[in-house]
Amino acid sequence: METNETHKVSDRALAGKLVEEIDRLTRPLGRKVRYMEVCGTHTVSIFRAGLRQLLPPQIELVSGPGCPVCVTPDSYMDKAIAYAKELDTIIATFGDMLKVPGSESSLSEAMAAGADIRVVYSPLDSLKIAKENPNKTVIFLAVGFETTAPTAAAAVIAAKRAGLKNLFMLSAQKLIPPAMKLLLDDERTNVDGFLLPGHVAVVTGSDAFLFLARDYHKPGVVAGFEAVEILRAIYRLAQMTTAGEARVENEYDKVVSREGNGAAQRAMYDVYEAVDTPWRGLGDIPASGLRMRDEWQSFDIERVRPIEVNVKPNKAKSLCRCGEVLKGQIVPQECPLFAKACVPEHAIGPCMVSVEGVCAAHYKYGGGKFKYGA
Repeated sequence: METNETHKVSDRALAGKLVEEIDRLTRPLGRKVRYMEVCGTHTVSIFRAGLRQLLPPQIELVSGPGCPVCVTPDSYMDKAIAYAKELDTIIATFGDMLKVPGSESSLSEAMAAGADIRVVYSPLDSLKIAKENPNKTVIFLAVGFETTAPTAAAAVIAAKRAGLKNLFMLSAQKLIPPAMKLLLDDERTNVDGFLLPGHVAVVTGSDAFLFLARDYHKPGVVAGFEAVEILRAIYRLAQMTTAGEARVENEYDKVVSREGNGAAQRAMYDVYEAVDTPWRGLGDIPASGLRMRDEWQSFDIERVRPIEVNVKPNKAKSLCRCGEVLKGQIVPQECPLFAKACVPEHAIGPCMVSVEGVCAAHYKYGGGKFKYGA
């Protein structure tokens, strides 16, 4: 009879064999081999499992823009805070948005000053809040990637069916593939392949990443989140790197298909359309954001009740190197603010706020040991 302990021993043995094979494949290349994960959950899983220490020294794992909180710009946070301060308004948000700094303050500071801000676990939770507070304006902070955008769209569709007139979205959803293209169009981005985001790929399908091989001759492997699943993906990347081949493969096929979740895609693109949008640290990226279509604009708070904010320059933030961190060009330890002025309890940059932020992961698990190219 198999037990959990039996599985653990088996996984450790398999992990050891995978590491040996990765070493055997890449050592003859005589150089660093750099793979980028573009998922915050992968970043945390890699640290928790100690994979950087386990892998051979020629394998370098770098983190990309895989945390939606980290790439949400000041202007969005300033708008969210401004709406929160208005009378008869309730803000519904995921908890990791509370401490994200705007240009001057944060939602947690607005909450401490009396704003009605409520933490929810799904966009659909905001429906209940709107029903229970018919005389209040309820605004859900719709931040996320393809993983959460369909749920936000479903909440809007449900609100329309229920005849709710007081639920709105402040949208900042973003799409992963355009950001990856931006990175690859930057000659300073030096990566040999990508660990592709499993959660995003559940919705988009693995075929959404075929451009990597087709347009950039870079391999990519959709990966799960257990240590062995990540090592399997790295092994498949190493096989392609050694052979000089580029394909998009799927190591998470128990939940990810080539075409993705059609129902989720239909809901998302029924309500939203792709638009150019700013990413914190990366700038404006064409067709990388989601905006409500005109037929759904009655649920878009920015069109129903537009608000102007003036994003004020912040001297401390000017020293934040979050953009370079999100591009995998430096590690957080190379930022002058890291673990000094910028810590999880008082974050200056958003990469230190979310539990899936690159800086937060390095602070909690990495100490000062990692330096790309070292």
